[in-house]
Amino acid sequence: MTTATRPVPGTDTSGPASPYQSYVYAYPHKTAYRKLPDRPRLDALWAAEPKDALSLYLHIPFCEVRCGFCNLFTRIGAPDGLTGAYLDALERQASAVREALGEREPVRFATAAFGGGTPTFLTAAELERLCDIAEHRMGADLRAVPLSVEASPATATADRLEVLAARGTTRLSLGVQSFDDTEARAAVRPQRRADVEAALARVRDAGIPVLNIDLIYGIDGQTERSWLRSLDAALAWHPEELYLYPLYIRPLTGLGRRAGGTDPAWDAQRLRLYRLGRDHLLAHGYEQQSMRMFRRADAPPQGADDYACQTDGMIGLGCGARSYTAALHYSFDYAVGMHEIRGIIDDYVSRPAADFAHAEYGRRIDADEARRRHLLQSLLQAEGLRTDDYRARFDGRTPADDFGAELSRFAARGWLAGDGTDSTLLRLTPEGLAHSDAIGPELFSPAVRAAMAAYERK
Repeated sequence: MTTATRPVPGTDTSGPASPYQSYVYAYPHKTAYRKLPDRPRLDALWAAEPKDALSLYLHIPFCEVRCGFCNLFTRIGAPDGLTGAYLDALERQASAVREALGEREPVRFATAAFGGGTPTFLTAAELERLCDIAEHRMGADLRAVPLSVEASPATATADRLEVLAARGTTRLSLGVQSFDDTEARAAVRPQRRADVEAALARVRDAGIPVLNIDLIYGIDGQTERSWLRSLDAALAWHPEELYLYPLYIRPLTGLGRRAGGTDPAWDAQRLRLYRLGRDHLLAHGYEQQSMRMFRRADAPPQGADDYACQTDGMIGLGCGARSYTAALHYSFDYAVGMHEIRGIIDDYVSRPAADFAHAEYGRRIDADEARRRHLLQSLLQAEGLRTDDYRARFDGRTPADDFGAELSRFAARGWLAGDGTDSTLLRLTPEGLAHSDAIGPELFSPAVRAAMAAYERK
């Protein structure tokens, strides 16, 4: 299996070369960010921003192992004292950011999430401190808002889960990927099914309202039968949510050393497994929210899912987090290679509080990019985009006014219901949802595409 190549949007109506171009979980991607020469002050960036429904994200860049497919900003393990030093820096950053938000108007957080890396790499006591930073430094009421936390089977221990449940966690996302030990090894994810099942039992015992299980399709040696076995093993736990991810092989990852050109056979396998998994979950009472996300019909409501950040107002804390204002998306430096990641983390933990009062890396968001982001992230949800919402947000313009050529192209491919100019609702067809990872990149602006292509991987 090999990595996919990037399409050239608009060259034909039959579809791009591969349905698996890129997972668009945020736009623009961090590879389009650049160092900000003016290092703008956060108090100036946030002065005119609404602050009554912010999202809060705390990033923990540590994992016990690094899976072969992973290109997240994380390092393996932590030398003695590093997690404590990281939390010290996180606390300094939180204090600086909260001060920058000001006191002229109330600051309220509507959702919160701990991600990584693996937040549950931290000990139970360190997780208590992480929650204290969110609550006491930032002012987030974790027991009053949806709080989502990512975990791995090995780190989902009873004492950690007890802390998270007591502090208000409403959703625990467990990265299982496969219940087949052979497939897990092929993905360079050393784990045993027995340990996974034990972790799931602990999560259920903790009483966290929503359990999400992540699974991956397209692994070497995976068959339709083994994929169904993993799905059924997950369904036995009645998870409120399931995410089905296609395997990607990206540069600088463990599996990336095997990457080559486009592989049509692998594309066909992933599409076949996706459709099989989708239909299996729909038949078992799940509703499709996006290409990846499936929610049990009777699951309790949650906050933002993976495509729900059309509005700005996101505060990210930690060296791998990003923050959003209406005019600027910003973060710290980004890397995938382990040596570079370690250097960025070391730099982060050594920073004085004053350094956290500025934005360092980012990308300015003009009116065109704001429209693209809203269309892209809304269209990739199963419920689609209501054009009256678009008009209200963007001065009476319609999606067809701004992206008529792209929408017509998607409709011609059978990916978009109607002809792409519907006056009330733009919604992907089932086949369109299956091709979300091709649709997203086709909506990237030329400037963002050029910046991503020019990014020097590290």
